[in-house]
Amino acid sequence: MTAVPRLVVAAPSSGSGKTTVATGLMAAFSQRGLAVSPHKVGPDYIDSGYHTLAVSGGGPVRRPGRNLDAYMCGPELMAPLFAHGAEGCDLAVVEGVMGLYDGAAGQGELASTAQVAKVLRAPVVLVVDASSQSRSVAALVHGFLSFDPDVRIGGVILNKVGSDRHEELLREALEECGVPVLGALRRSDGVSAPSRHLGLVPVAERHTDALAATRALAEHVRAGCDLDGLLALARSAPPLDAAAWDPVAAVGGGPAVGGEPATAGRPVVAVAGGSAFTFSYAEQTELLAAAGAEVVSFDPLRDDGLPPGTAGLVVGGGFPEVYAPELSANDELRRAVAALAHSGAPVAAECAGLLYLARSLDGRPMCGVLDADARMTDRLTLGYREAVAVGDSAIAEAGARARGHEFHRTVLEPRAGTYPAWGFVRPERRTEGFVRRGVHASYLHTHWAATPDAARRFVARAARA
Repeated sequence: MTAVPRLVVAAPSSGSGKTTVATGLMAAFSQRGLAVSPHKVGPDYIDSGYHTLAVSGGGPVRRPGRNLDAYMCGPELMAPLFAHGAEGCDLAVVEGVMGLYDGAAGQGELASTAQVAKVLRAPVVLVVDASSQSRSVAALVHGFLSFDPDVRIGGVILNKVGSDRHEELLREALEECGVPVLGALRRSDGVSAPSRHLGLVPVAERHTDALAATRALAEHVRAGCDLDGLLALARSAPPLDAAAWDPVAAVGGGPAVGGEPATAGRPVVAVAGGSAFTFSYAEQTELLAAAGAEVVSFDPLRDDGLPPGTAGLVVGGGFPEVYAPELSANDELRRAVAALAHSGAPVAAECAGLLYLARSLDGRPMCGVLDADARMTDRLTLGYREAVAVGDSAIAEAGARARGHEFHRTVLEPRAGTYPAWGFVRPERRTEGFVRRGVHASYLHTHWAATPDAARRFVARAARA
């Protein structure tokens, strides 16, 4: 059971200011000396990076931003994953996704902020973009209050308020709704972050500027919000009857596949990081370590070789297309990655990792592990997917089901190898990705907390490599 005070920051729609408010609150409360646990509803990696920075203040990362995705992990894991991340904290702030009631397309409330708020028994603060309305704000808020009585909206924060008079009109209108106004933030160009083709520019690419931005957000929120009122609302959340998720228990206490323990010792599993590969969930490395691996990070933009003793490689998502010249120029590392893959050692690659293993990216040589070429396009591929493993691989046995998320503007030719990684079954049927020796490479982002056997299989294979 956890009694951590908690708030969910939601909005009527995307673009209302959720990230501004949530990140600012995380930073402002952290500056007060509170241990703040940052969370994000949905699959977004980039916002979680800003959350991590907001609660660490530029110092050592003690509490990484964590994602709560009820589609990929299932609603039943939301409370345990939350409790795991928030353990020992004074406050948890959960940033929502899209509009409060928006979730997986065509599947009701699944994966919506509202669903996660109900599972966490957490009060919701609704961030409303008030830039083009006055009394109509009451109708808008009233609709959100009444749509689902099981969602507790405990307060409103007005964003992009134009003047003192504008704020006065908005507050008067909301008195009729009976929901307290816990903040009013003026329009400001000084609290934005740069964006590009997949959203905000990740923290890893602009750490100094991002740190300054989170501090500016803290000041912006501190000046316009009732922090004491928000903290009191968070403390009104009832105890949550959920045991914290445990990565050791999730993998069964150590590396084994089919009941056969892996070779003794802790195999080194190298995990790509740095500015080009910023997309990962904290639970993945926790599961790898719990399964018996020694997890070592490296930066493909800076390191000319894999960590000593590497027996397995994980290359997650990110922006290799932005760094294609630098990645291509690192010949020694590309050769080392290719040699590891050809040796039969396990390699798990998602999205950016898939592109890095390809023969080329936008005409520049990559690792050449896969007989495929990648290029940027103007078309965004985005959405949840249900998939089935086509055959046995380093992370899944044939027939295993998984849920994941695609998010990219690149295409790969061919899209799938002779032995595909996944057969997508929803929303469309197609094969995707590559399985070759120990390599499992795909565009599909998955959350290993939902499939902890992936870590067990991967580490067991690395131990035998």
